This record gives sequence, structure tokens and C-alpha cells, in this order.
Amino acid sequence: MMDNQYFVGWGTLALINAALAQGKIWTGLNWFLLSLVLAPLATLILLFVENRD
Repeated sequence: MMDNQYFVGWGTLALINAALAQGKIWTGLNWFLLSLVLAPLATLILLFVENRD
């Protein structure tokens, strides 16, 4: 049971990262795929990177 919760949480974080990337005008799909591998690190990167205008 605990393993399923881990994957659901990781997937949710990947979706949140994709939404953050789209808000900063980055490609959401690329960030989603990156987040599947490095979700917590990708979140930190997205929080501190500047908007792409």
C-alpha cells in the first residue's frame, strides 16, 4: 500500500512542476518528463529560475 502512495505523490509533483513550467513559458512536457526522474530537484530549479520572456 505504501508503494502506491509514493508513486502517486511523485506523479503529482511531476504534474505540478509541468504547470509551474508552463506558467514561466517553458515547455511543460519536457519538465514533466524531467520531473519523473528528478521531481524534488526540478521543483527547486523551477522555483528559482527567472521567467522566460
